[in-house]
Amino acid sequence: MKVSEIMNKPIVIEKNISVKEAARTMSDKNIGSLIIISNDKILGIITEDDILKNIDNLTEKISKVMSKKVVTIDKDNDIEDAAKLMAANKIKRLPVLKNNELVGIITATDIIAHSEDIDEDFFFE
Repeated sequence: MKVSEIMNKPIVIEKNISVKEAARTMSDKNIGSLIIISNDKILGIITEDDILKNIDNLTEKISKVMSKKVVTIDKDNDIEDAAKLMAANKIKRLPVLKNNELVGIITATDIIAHSEDIDEDFFFE
């Protein structure tokens, strides 16, 4: 199964909003991360963990607390590839690209929900 078949629509924000505004957006949308974009380029990602680590500084700009090293995956990769990439990088979310442009996001929860579609040999490598 391809990443594009189970990816979700990403929610993007600008780098100059506060941690509090990011937290409110995540809560309103019932999501665990936001992707920070500028001029169609991914600058970073902020997750619920980042929010919790900065709970005492909610007025800080997200550009100061976001993860700047963003691991991505192509939409045509298999979900097994996504699972391996997440495990290797110890992350739970992968922005999905098509021709180097953001088109989606896939999470560990998405992969688990489709684990019946993963080749059984994957679990025994």
